Formats: sequence, C-alpha cells, structure tokens
Amino acid sequence: MHDLILHHYPMSPFAEKVRLMLGLKGLAWHSVHIPAVMPKPDVIALTGGYRKTPILQIGADIYCDTALIADVLEHRVAEPPLFPAHARGLSRALAQWADTPLFWASMAYTLSPKGAAAMFANRPPGEGQAFAADRAAMRTNMTLLRPADGTSAYRSYLRRLANMLDDQPYLLGEVPCIADLAAYHPLWFTRTLNPVLADIFDATPDVLEWMDRIAAIGHGRPQRLSSTEAVGIAHAATPEPIRPDEVFQDDHGIPLGSRVSVAAEAFGTEATEGTLVAATRTRYTLERHDARAGTVHVHFPRVGYVLKEIKA
Repeated sequence: MHDLILHHYPMSPFAEKVRLMLGLKGLAWHSVHIPAVMPKPDVIALTGGYRKTPILQIGADIYCDTALIADVLEHRVAEPPLFPAHARGLSRALAQWADTPLFWASMAYTLSPKGAAAMFANRPPGEGQAFAADRAAMRTNMTLLRPADGTSAYRSYLRRLANMLDDQPYLLGEVPCIADLAAYHPLWFTRTLNPVLADIFDATPDVLEWMDRIAAIGHGRPQRLSSTEAVGIAHAATPEPIRPDEVFQDDHGIPLGSRVSVAAEAFGTEATEGTLVAATRTRYTLERHDARAGTVHVHFPRVGYVLKEIKA
C-alpha cells in the first residue's frame, strides 16, 4: 500500500481541513509544500491542469477536491468515522454548506481591504498583490460577496453554528465528524491567519470553545517530502486498477475510453484532460501521461465538477 502524500501549503484553509482529517484518523503522511500561487509545475505534472489546493497523492493516483479526499481516507481507515452512521447524509450536506456559503462569507470578511492589508503587512513586498491577482484569475465569472454583505452573512452563520453547539460538544453530537472539520477551516483562516479580525467570534464564545476542541485533534504524523520526490514516486508507481465491480454511471452519453476534460464548476476552472477510465456513482477517473509523472489516474468527485467530451 502506497503512502499518503498531501500537496499543500500552510496557510491554505482547505488544506487545514484535510490535515485535520489525517489527525482525526491518526494517520502518518508525507507533507509536500507547494506554492500558494501559480506557477505550480509539479502540481500540474500530476494533475494535468487542476491547480487548487490541496491534492492527495497515493502512488500514481491523484485525488482532487477535499470532498473526494474525505471519501478516500474513510475507505482507507474506517475508524473514527468522518461520516457517522447516525448522520451520513446530514454530515455531507453540512460539509458542503460549509465549503461554499460559509467559506465565501468568511473570505469576504477576512480578505476585505482591511483584512488583506493586515494579513500581508509583514510579508515580502508584492506578495499580497500576487496573491490577489492569482485568486482573481481563479474567480473568473464568479459573483462575489462584497465585504459588508459577507460580514453580515458570516455573523449569521456563526450564530447558527453556536445554536448547534448549545447542548453538545460537536456540531452533530458527542464526537467530531466531517461537518466539524469543514465548518472549522474557514473560521481557522480568520482566527489564525488574520487575528486582527478575530473579534467577530466574541459574540459566539461556544464557537471559540468548539474551535479549540477541533484544533486539539492535530494533524496526525506528517513527514516532509520534496515536490520533486513526490513526482518521482508517481513516475515509479502504477495506478491502482479500476475495480470491475465499480458501476459505470453514464449521465452524459460519453463512453469509457473517450478523450474528456474535467473542470470545477466555478472556482479554479482550469481543466484536466485525459482518457475517461471510470465514471462511478461518485467520481470520475481520467488516465493521463506526463513526461515527468508517468502514467497517472486523476480522480474528481462528480458533485461540483463538469465532464465534457473532447471531439477529434
């Protein structure tokens, strides 16, 4: 069984979500630090185009999007569960809400002009401008919350989380699950990386106490690995074979073996192209070849992604 390799950078909120998944599972993993902004040549060698953070590598299999990464880790180590038996559907639905409306409200507040100025005040000249330009390129055609609207939504969402914590330590009961980790990571970005704006939490002390409990989960057992080494591991490995019992779900009229592209619906829409080798109920798998990474399988969740056939 190949080791887990997480490609991430320390200030990434979605990477914090996965780091906590690894901590909850008590897993050992290799930590590859990647650039926060483009260019990301080693990432693109593995994914073929997808550039969002983080990605999970297991040998020559590359998993994109934290929702899919959660499924992969749950399959690898079942206990403690990310998706508790009493609330499998609810935990997924709440996590999806946290990854979208809650996340974007948090970003509108935390990266407001005041917040961005504070966040990049002590960083090298030009870093803030480079970050802003990079994220603007990823948000093409997106409608963004203005800072004032984002602040209002963020305050409302924090009150809703506080209500869920009235009589229990975690959002869905006595133990943490994917809903907690997903709701935590945008709040972590505000509290940890831009503490000058953390007074928004003062009105919801129960949320602060819950955040301390989530932070105490930790990140498992990381060990540093270079990006070059990770690409070499992919080149030396062979993708896991597609299981014959995985049902082909054809919602597009695109047969297996077709040349296709997969891209996110909204944010970070750079496409990955390859041969469609699997389209299960929950994911797409593309086979692609790279001079440096070799033959890899790149996996995407169905939800949130667009599959298109590439006509000759």
